[in-house]
Amino acid sequence: MPRIGVEQSLTAVQEELKEKGYDVVQLKTEQDAQGCDCCVITGQDQNVMGMSDTTIQGAVIRANGMSAQEVCQEVEERLQNQEQ
Repeated sequence: MPRIGVEQSLTAVQEELKEKGYDVVQLKTEQDAQGCDCCVITGQDQNVMGMSDTTIQGAVIRANGMSAQEVCQEVEERLQNQEQ
């Protein structure tokens, strides 16, 4: 099962993904994202300076304004696209 990194504050998303059988890891530091197939973040701590370092090769989903179910659906779609 794919490994999904989820920001600490997104508890409902973590629970929803676990119910669907995903291996869920809490993102506390950048190192936590390593080895994840997909990461879900709040999108509130956006990089103001325009700098970016790629920590993972997988998709990053900003959950801002989305329900837990919508985030799960987005995760599944992104993972399917990665497989193709």
